Amino acid sequence: MTVARILSQKGRTVVTVQPHRTLAEAAALLTEKGIGALVVSDAGQTVLGMLSERDIIRAVVRGGGAALEAPVSRHMTAKVVCCTRSTAIDEVMELMTDGRFRHVPVVEDDRLVGLVSIGDVVKHRIESVEAEHQALREYIATA
Repeated sequence: MTVARILSQKGRTVVTVQPHRTLAEAAALLTEKGIGALVVSDAGQTVLGMLSERDIIRAVVRGGGAALEAPVSRHMTAKVVCCTRSTAIDEVMELMTDGRFRHVPVVEDDRLVGLVSIGDVVKHRIESVEAEHQALREYIATA
């Protein structure tokens, strides 16, 4: 199975923020959308970074409330691991585990085409295990 399968089920909508926006604006967007991370991108949908709730908390701990007026670009993760629609889901799971991050932008032709979260990967994995379990039960019942 590939990332394309996850995107076909969840959709390709990605919430983004521009690098010049403030951390306060980003936090408001995270809250409004009920999500844990934003892809930082320009108008052309090029991935410039990732900003998570954790990044905002760290900034506030270091700089106090004034940090919320800082631009997203100052606190985002600039080195972002991306995948494509054809990347195997097991590979994405390994990337997330090894890199200790929870979101992977899906990029093709240098353009953002989706986002996969650890929740998406776990949901898919559980569905796969349940389907395999059901197929084994049916096989045993007919044997």
